[in-house]
Formats: sequence, C-alpha cells, structure tokens
Amino acid sequence: MGEKMKYILNDYGKRCRFNAFCKTVLRNEAKTYLRDLGRQRNRETEFSALSQHEMDKLCTMDEYPSDSVVFTAYGYALHIRDELVADAFANLPEQEQSILILYCVLELTDGEIGGIAGMSRSAIQRHRTKTLNELRKDLKSKGVRN
Repeated sequence: MGEKMKYILNDYGKRCRFNAFCKTVLRNEAKTYLRDLGRQRNRETEFSALSQHEMDKLCTMDEYPSDSVVFTAYGYALHIRDELVADAFANLPEQEQSILILYCVLELTDGEIGGIAGMSRSAIQRHRTKTLNELRKDLKSKGVRN
C-alpha cells in the first residue's frame, strides 16, 4: 500500500483543491455578472419612461437639398419644406420675401431690417404684418394649419 496509495491520495487532494478553486472562481464570476447586470439595469431607462423632448434627442432625420425650397435675401437663406407654404411664399413680391427672410432667419427687428433694406422701421412693420396676414389667409384657404 505504500507508494501507489500516497500518489492516489495526493492526486485526489489536488483534484479536490482544483475543484474547490473552480467553484470559487465560477461563484465569483456569477456574483460579478449579477452585480454588473444590476448596475446596468439601474442606469437604463425604458423608452416609455422618456419625455417627448428626450425622445426627440434620440431621433435624427436626414435632410437633403431636394427636401426643401430655398429662398435667399442679402446672402441669407430660408429653407421651406412644405410645398404649399413654399408656393405661397414664392408668390410674394421679392421685397416682402426679403423682409420675411431677414425677420424669420436672422430674427432682426423692424429697425434693423429697415437699415439693411433702406426703408423706415414703420414701413418694414407695415410690409411685414400685411405680408404675414396675406400668407396666413392664403394658407388657411388651402387648408394648411398654423
């Protein structure tokens, strides 16, 4: 029983230690996995819980030059996507188009637009309000909502 038995017992002891080591490693890996999964679950938010503003941040839309009609005045461009609005805008005289482009794109005041266009502030205001009312009326008759 001597040498061979010592070898078998020694080999059995090594296997037991190796099995114990493997079980410890697997148990710790499982704990790490579950901990990481819990952390991930805490950081994640369901889409249904997001506000519309947050959802809009996640959305992108490709824009192509052919998707809009471009009107320019004094080097500034106004892009209009809606065909009915673009048609109504195209039917305006060039001076009114220029005033609205400066007003909508650059958000300039009537006095600033008057300085660029060479007109008085009151004339710009009169043209702008008249033109916007005409556009509104024209678009309402075509069924476009505000």
